[in-house]
Amino acid sequence: MHRSYHRWHSSALGRDMELLLFGHHGAPVLVFPTSMGRFFEFEDRGMTGLLAEHLERGWLQLICIDSVDAESWYCKWAHPSGRIGRHLQYEQYLIGEVVPWLRNFNQNQFLMSLGCSFGAFHAVNIALRYPQLFRRCLGLSGRYNMRSFMDGYSDDQVYFNTPTEYTAHLHDANQLAHLRQLDIILAIGRDDPSYHSNQVLSDNLWNHGVGNALRVWDGWAHDWPYWEQMLPKYIQGHD
Repeated sequence: MHRSYHRWHSSALGRDMELLLFGHHGAPVLVFPTSMGRFFEFEDRGMTGLLAEHLERGWLQLICIDSVDAESWYCKWAHPSGRIGRHLQYEQYLIGEVVPWLRNFNQNQFLMSLGCSFGAFHAVNIALRYPQLFRRCLGLSGRYNMRSFMDGYSDDQVYFNTPTEYTAHLHDANQLAHLRQLDIILAIGRDDPSYHSNQVLSDNLWNHGVGNALRVWDGWAHDWPYWEQMLPKYIQGHD
């Protein structure tokens, strides 16, 4: 399959960022790593191999991006306002740099986002915040209440990046129209500590007429062997 490495200096983040591109054509998928993970994690864990046929046949194209979690949500030495501020710079990098770069060579409009564990938060949050850009998001074992990362600090930026909260108060008709066209898939283990946040997020969306597929797996189901089963099951849509 086609594989290429790319790196450039991000104006939004003020430093170099790296990514890996897999596949020559097809629906593009932004792949977020797990907490503080790197752009090569998905490949190293064998996940790209699970999608080999999709990539070789030109059905999918994976964009495995890097994270800045250690500079944002997990940066405990920084004030919480700085943590969320760095996250927003990361969002600007994705929306203002990665997506336009992708569109230079792939005009397929069925853009997807995908992530496992903390990567699921990124994948689902960015799709909910920019539903006009995305058509499907897959959150595998995600956590969607971000308050524990903020040490009690709160402001509008924290609120609008906590999916369990802002989805409870969706009012903009245009945003809702786009959200109703988004294929939202949340897969979580029943015994996963983040199960409740998945249920709250799913309920919030349904309460606003936004359909979503909450798929609850037996047990904890929060590790690579489970994600290896979830990925091929849901990448083409919910079962």
